Amino acid sequence: MENMQLATFMLLQLQQMNIQLHLDDFGIGYSSLSYLHRFPSNALKIDRSFIAKIGANGENLEIVQAIVALAKSLNIDVIAEGVETLEQLAQLRVMKCKYAQGYFFSQPLDSQSVETLILSGIEPRY
Repeated sequence: MENMQLATFMLLQLQQMNIQLHLDDFGIGYSSLSYLHRFPSNALKIDRSFIAKIGANGENLEIVQAIVALAKSLNIDVIAEGVETLEQLAQLRVMKCKYAQGYFFSQPLDSQSVETLILSGIEPRY
């Protein structure tokens, strides 16, 4: 982040090689709004700290809705990180968030386990 011009140049080169760029942990740390126009990006990943609190008490619901709407208006995908419950997934679906990841779907897997899972044809649970 210290050399914005170099970082932008490198990211543009990666994008020209058809490498997808996702802005991780959006909403916290270095993932500020100013980077949305400075850096090329194919997707925003909503930080799990926001997703964890959209359960029964509805905390952070407005923030997550705003991030989903922002991504859609910029014509980039949005991915919810840290989905752990069916209720969280249902709320994300209402917001039209197409992509999600988290323990609700699977514990972290090594590459061999992922390959086995894909080859097994088991339908995801949700």
